[in-house]
Amino acid sequence: MNSDVCIQSWSGSYYLTSDRRWLPGNLSLTPTHLRFRAEGASDFLANFHLSSICEIKKESSSYIFSSITVMEKNQAKKHWFSSLQPNRNVVYNVLEHFWREQLLTPQASASKSSKGRELLNIVTASQKRLEDTANVLHHQGEQFENIRKGLDKIDADMATTDRLLNVLESPAWWLFSGKPWRSSKHVEPKVSSAELNSPNHGREGILISIPVVFSHKPDYNLKPGKLTVCVCALEISDCSSQLVYRYQKEDVDDIKVYTGYDICIRHRFIGKPDVTYRILSAKLPDILPLLEMQYSKKIEFLEEAIMFSGARKSSPRDRSSPDSVSWFIDGIVTSAQHSEGGGDVLMQHEEVSESEAQELRKILMKLKCIALEAETELERQDELLDDINSSADRAVITIDKHTRRMRNLL
Repeated sequence: MNSDVCIQSWSGSYYLTSDRRWLPGNLSLTPTHLRFRAEGASDFLANFHLSSICEIKKESSSYIFSSITVMEKNQAKKHWFSSLQPNRNVVYNVLEHFWREQLLTPQASASKSSKGRELLNIVTASQKRLEDTANVLHHQGEQFENIRKGLDKIDADMATTDRLLNVLESPAWWLFSGKPWRSSKHVEPKVSSAELNSPNHGREGILISIPVVFSHKPDYNLKPGKLTVCVCALEISDCSSQLVYRYQKEDVDDIKVYTGYDICIRHRFIGKPDVTYRILSAKLPDILPLLEMQYSKKIEFLEEAIMFSGARKSSPRDRSSPDSVSWFIDGIVTSAQHSEGGGDVLMQHEEVSESEAQELRKILMKLKCIALEAETELERQDELLDDINSSADRAVITIDKHTRRMRNLL
C-alpha cells in the first residue's frame, strides 16, 4: 500500500519518559505515519498519524541538545528525537513538509467515497490538467502566429529596401560614372550579447507547481522549495521563489523515481560533474503521470515505485489508440448495468452507479475532444514552424545581400 511506503529513514535516539533514558534506533517516515523502532525491537516505540500531530519544533536544553520534538493532539505527551543523522535540519525540513501537506489534504476517512466517485475525482483532475495544457498550447500557437507576422513584415520591409537601393545605385539624373556621393559611415548602436542571449524566464508554459524539499548532490542537506513543471523545462526554486536551477527539456538525461515521493533529476556533462537534484514531496504522485508523459524515454521507476507508473497500468495499444477511451467508458457502463441487474454484492458496495457512469462518459468524451484538438493544433504548429524557418532563412539571406549593397554605396 502507498501508506506503507518508507519515504525516508534516519538513525537517531528516542527519549523514553518512563525509564528516563535515550534509546538508539531508527526514525522512519511514510506518507501518513511517523514511526520509531528501537534497535533489536520488533514493535514501534512511537507510531502515530501525521494528521494527529499539532506541533513540530526544534528544541534544546542543558540536558538535551539538537533535538526535534513532536506534540500529538489531545495529549500532553511530547516525543523527543535526538542524535539524528545526517543532521537535525534535514530531518526537520522533511518532517515539516510532509506534516503540512498531510494537514492540507482532506482525509478520505471523513467522507468515504464510492469507486465511481474516486474515478470521477481522477478524471476531473485529469481534465483540468489537460485543459491547462491545451491553453498553454493555444498560447504557444498565438506566439508562433505573431512570429510569422513579424517575418512577413520583415519581408515587406526588405522589398521596400530593395527598391530604394535600386534608385540609389543608378539614379536617373547622374550622368557620370562612379558613385554619385559618399556618405559618412553610420555607426549602428551595438546591442550587448547578454541582451540577445538572455534566456526568457517568463511565466508562460507553466503546467503545475508543487512544494518540495530538495538537495543538490552530493550535498544531502534538504531545503524547502518549489518544483515547477513547464512545457519545455523543469524549474527548482527556493522558499523565496528564487530560481535555483532550470533543466531544459533536452538537458534532462534521466529521472529516477525511488518511492513515488522521492526522485532524482540528472543532467550529464563531459569534463565536469553532473548536475543532479534530489526532490522529495508529498505532492509528487500528482505530477508523476505528467513527468512520465513528457520524459517517457528518460524516466525510470524503481521497484518500490512501480505502482506509480502509468506504463504498468495499461498496454501500449490502450494508450495510443483513440478507441481506448470508448473501451474504458463501455467497461464502466457495463459494470454499472451489471450491478443494477442483480449483483447484490456489487450493488451493496455501489462501485459505479449509473449516474456516475454517465458523468464519467461525458468527462472522458470531453477529454478525447481536447486531446484530438491538441493533436490538430500540434500539426498546425509544425507547419507554422516550417514556414517560420524558411522565412527566417530568406530574411537572413536578403539582409546579407542588402548589407553588401549598402556598403558598396558608402
